[in-house]
Amino acid sequence: MKALSQKRRHPLAAIALLLMGLLLTGGLYAVATTVNEAKASTTSFSANDTEEGGKLFAANCATCHGMGASGTQDGPSLVGVGAAAVDFQVGTGRMPMQMNGPQAYKKPAQFNDEQTHQLSAYVASLGPGPSIPEEGLLDAQGNAAEGGELFRVNCAMCHNAAAAGGALTRGKFAPALADVSEKHIYEAMVTGPQNMPVFSDANVTPEGKRDIITFLKQIEANGSPGGADLGALGPVSEGLFVWIAGLGVIIAFTIWLTSRTS
Repeated sequence: MKALSQKRRHPLAAIALLLMGLLLTGGLYAVATTVNEAKASTTSFSANDTEEGGKLFAANCATCHGMGASGTQDGPSLVGVGAAAVDFQVGTGRMPMQMNGPQAYKKPAQFNDEQTHQLSAYVASLGPGPSIPEEGLLDAQGNAAEGGELFRVNCAMCHNAAAAGGALTRGKFAPALADVSEKHIYEAMVTGPQNMPVFSDANVTPEGKRDIITFLKQIEANGSPGGADLGALGPVSEGLFVWIAGLGVIIAFTIWLTSRTS
């Protein structure tokens, strides 16, 4: 009995129990999340969509991403990226890439809406991942004030407080968000394209994402009532620009006057 009591009071026993509890909880959460994502990613696609998407993928995407989208040295694996990632990348023309570089640029889409849908269906069938958002989250009728706060906390450090975009390192950049569709904004948040982090529903709820979209569309509609926004770089940069431009005009005028008098 004394030996058994000593074992129960062993200092590592509590740590072992805590680790087992964490592993069990994490495993159950991962399984539940995977099941939900798998259901969400495949419910809107038919078998024909998946089949046709597979043909399109083999003809246009497998060169870089490999047969079965398993990845190659020229392109990452797409297993588990979900339908939303394909819909964003292909729908904005970023994929297929025009050339290798630090970042894929937005350009006219190579595939029409039906083909993009089919490619999304094929990739969604390979593994669970974020699904294309529901229309109810894309109506831009959320709370713009809440969306503005969420945007400034989570997005403004890269995209600028006015969503005008900004430079990053190694030739990369955060693009301006004007003229971007509501669907593609939502998909970017849940998939994290290029250098952007993923904002899961645990980070920003679906309603929060809807509020951010509402904020972005509101500032886009309002424009710049004060005149030229000068890239929305902020008062320091804008003041410096005005100072340099004004000083240049004064110097040029002075030189012109001097040349006239001489």
